[in-house]
Amino acid sequence: MLALIAAALGYVSVAYTLGYSLRTSATERGHRLAPADGRITALMAQRLAKIDARAADQHLADRLARAALLQDPTAVVAASTLGLNAQLAGDTKSARRLFSYAEKLSRREFQTEIWAIEDAVGRGDVPGVLHHYDVALRTSRSAPDVLFPILSSAISDSDIRSALLKTLTNGPAWGPSFVNYASANAESDAAIRLFQSMTRAGLAVTDEPRARVVSAMILQGRARSAWAYYTTFRTNADPRISRDARFNADVKLPTPFDWVAINDDGMSASIQRNGNAGIFDFAAPPSVGGALLRQMQVLPPGEYRLAGHSIGIDQDVAVRPYWLLNCSDGRELGRVNIPNSIQAKGMFEGRFTVSADCPVQSLMLVARPTDNVVGLSGQIDWVRLEPLR
Repeated sequence: MLALIAAALGYVSVAYTLGYSLRTSATERGHRLAPADGRITALMAQRLAKIDARAADQHLADRLARAALLQDPTAVVAASTLGLNAQLAGDTKSARRLFSYAEKLSRREFQTEIWAIEDAVGRGDVPGVLHHYDVALRTSRSAPDVLFPILSSAISDSDIRSALLKTLTNGPAWGPSFVNYASANAESDAAIRLFQSMTRAGLAVTDEPRARVVSAMILQGRARSAWAYYTTFRTNADPRISRDARFNADVKLPTPFDWVAINDDGMSASIQRNGNAGIFDFAAPPSVGGALLRQMQVLPPGEYRLAGHSIGIDQDVAVRPYWLLNCSDGRELGRVNIPNSIQAKGMFEGRFTVSADCPVQSLMLVARPTDNVVGLSGQIDWVRLEPLR
């Protein structure tokens, strides 16, 4: 008799353990193995409770959810399932009571927080909306995929933006990730207003989201607006002069208005910084050419002088690199060839003319294809484009 009892207990224990292990991958089978486990019964109810579920499935979901709470009063999924069905039936009062109970049991139940967000939206409770956003984003790994797109589109509303700023001031772990997401996906002007409010509140806005907003505005054809925002965090920027002449700016992620090194077709280009000193280093294999370095400009009409200094360039005259100034519509405004570095002590100089019908330009260092077996290599330790006086 003792052996039979031990065997029965062992079977039940194994069955319930196996049933619990299958609760997410094979919920129905897990429920058959452990029908008295409230957690698994609750998951069965949740599977059936859907917005477009048949009336019979909703009724069965209610019955299973109630059974789950009898089996385990802490089965939060059962409480939220009953709340969802109550809401679908138009019984908002019962839904609030059930979801409130579910939230008291656990703040990690995503469905509960989603309902709470929608309920707060329906009541016009903006702080409540952001509170439940914060809870969901702190406790659910899947929450950013669902909530970031909604929140980033909502920051155009000043009330939402103000409430979000208060939430970000508390330093939630999801804050930096959302700021980066909003910079690439929110409406650019709304993102800028949020970033400026964060700066005024003493919160850090890094190079990455700023660069993304600037790039997004440029892609939208709003280069002048992008420049206006750029000057709010690069306060010494002058539209008449190129930036970072000695390549020593500490920029984690450059905007198009900063120097951008280009690595295409096997070419190597990098800006190397060491304290207050900087240098642009480049190399290209034989027979390969193209842009190595780029910086967008918003030069007013007029005459301009480009001057700089090179190191290590040694090529035939026909294949030496050159500086190119292009209009945003593709028109070429001029070139400045770089002599070999042993000439004029490495100095180079040239001039460009910018017309009134070209408000946005691009300054580029371009490599010409060479037949030299070692290819092209060299360095630029300073370069500056400025008005010709």
